[in-house]
Amino acid sequence: MLVRCSARPHSEGVNDSKPLATASPSDIVAAAERIAGALASGVPCAPVRDLIGRDDLAAAYAVQAVLTERRIAAGARVVGRKIGLTSEAVQRQLGVDQPDFGVLFDDMAYADDDTVPFGRVLQPRAEAEIAFVLGADLADGPLDREQVRAAIAYGVPALEICGSRIAGWDISFADTVADNASAGAYVLGEERLKLDEFDPVDVAMSMSINGEEVSTGSGAACLGDPVEAVVWLARTARELGEPLRAGQVVLSGALGPMRPAAAGDTVTATLSGLGAVTVRFSEGAEGAA
Repeated sequence: MLVRCSARPHSEGVNDSKPLATASPSDIVAAAERIAGALASGVPCAPVRDLIGRDDLAAAYAVQAVLTERRIAAGARVVGRKIGLTSEAVQRQLGVDQPDFGVLFDDMAYADDDTVPFGRVLQPRAEAEIAFVLGADLADGPLDREQVRAAIAYGVPALEICGSRIAGWDISFADTVADNASAGAYVLGEERLKLDEFDPVDVAMSMSINGEEVSTGSGAACLGDPVEAVVWLARTARELGEPLRAGQVVLSGALGPMRPAAAGDTVTATLSGLGAVTVRFSEGAEGAA
């Protein structure tokens, strides 16, 4: 028996001529078990592409779904989604032509200026982005730019703490998708602006670690426009049967390169017209996730 994914995530302009991928249920479960073991032990694991292939999109999202179902069964609550691989440079690096997405859980959320226990996220890397909070469901209708803009209640400066359960960040496209798009934690700033108060595409970003600038970028680096990234996500999520809902947080994608974070680091991102957000990492390694 084979597991087939009938809905393949896509975006306009992407070549969808490739056949839908297939993978055995046993390989999907084995990949999920490998990642779950790393999550539980705090010890990164080998890549899972030996089980599901490097580019098997259907299998990779099936693994992600298994892990999501297990976390929900254990009491976690879904609070939104994160979009990854929004940078053309990163897409070229992994040999893909589209972004991916992962699930945000309630225990991933931190407030501005919070301290995250180092070890809470495996192999942490920080990146700055715009988060959007939805004021309406994105389940019906054309899910075009106009509808998505109307559904966004406000934008907020955000730091995503990416983490990989795969040792050494040795990831292919399928590895990162299976591993919940390398999601770890996220931090939202305090400033909240409606879309008629700022233009996401024009936002300039500077991220520093311990006072030293380490990453710069702009809204245009995120699929050309962070709102277009949300359009892609809304359509993809609906295709896969889990549409975006009012109240959910959407991390729209990095505005510049991600950078490794170490114990004791303080990371601050400043987004022009939108404000700043800071997170600190504790000195000790506590509580892997």
